[in-house]
Amino acid sequence: FTLVFFYVYAEHKVIIVGLDNAGKTTILYQFLMNEVVHTSPTIGSNVEEIVVKNTHFLMWDIGGQESLRSSWNTYYSNTEFIILVVDSIDRERLSITKEELYRMLAHEDLRKAAVLIFANKQDMKGCMTAAEISTYLTLSSIKDHPWHIQSCCALTGEGLCQGLEWMTSRIGVR
Repeated sequence: FTLVFFYVYAEHKVIIVGLDNAGKTTILYQFLMNEVVHTSPTIGSNVEEIVVKNTHFLMWDIGGQESLRSSWNTYYSNTEFIILVVDSIDRERLSITKEELYRMLAHEDLRKAAVLIFANKQDMKGCMTAAEISTYLTLSSIKDHPWHIQSCCALTGEGLCQGLEWMTSRIGVR
């Protein structure tokens, strides 16, 4: 008879959310292929498995247009990590991002989720710093979810690895 060994690994569910044009899909494919892919607005979601040091993340990149945000909660079940992508240039809509963040954090299905905020587009002139975004989003008031804000540039990949490292360091910490 043949002995078959199955290596069972835990898959950690991640949702990537943020307003339309924040850079969510660009970040997902930068993780996956280490290159910039031409994207169009996401209708529904993209899902990819990203493996970091034997840690498997199942990443759901969810469309951020206003008409799609009400359906974000259909993805919340079993989510361990929320990656919130913020367009660091888009000052006008930061209040909407803040509303969406706190709506998510109040949701029962996300009560155990850790939050990684990517302050994207740091290569753009006049962008808000991660510190400014953190202050505006009042991240220091979030006590019931571990969170981390990371400056990044989806196009170059700068800052993305540090974000993934933070997520990896959170696994098994609860």
